[in-house]
Amino acid sequence: MDLQAIGARIKTAREAKGMTQEDFAAALDLSRNHISVIERGVKAPKLETFVAIANELGVSADTLLFDVIDHASDSVTSEIMESISRLPKADQNRILNVIKALLDK
Repeated sequence: MDLQAIGARIKTAREAKGMTQEDFAAALDLSRNHISVIERGVKAPKLETFVAIANELGVSADTLLFDVIDHASDSVTSEIMESISRLPKADQNRILNVIKALLDK
């Protein structure tokens, strides 16, 4: 299991939410050092912690584990949807129009 890749995805999702390690650690009732260890891939989080991380970040476990799980529920689709959902509605509509135009070809 590539703990560094998982940690990097956690860090990316945390930063996308505009959270510092301190904010994230406080929300999870963990130390900043513990978050740092997870994000650097030094140690794997316990399952309970991993679930709390995914919930706090508002991402699916598949998104964080997509290169580890053989039968993920289409993590690419999930990642696209999560990325688009963070955009303003006008940008979401523009992306939808582009997708429709591509599918019509």
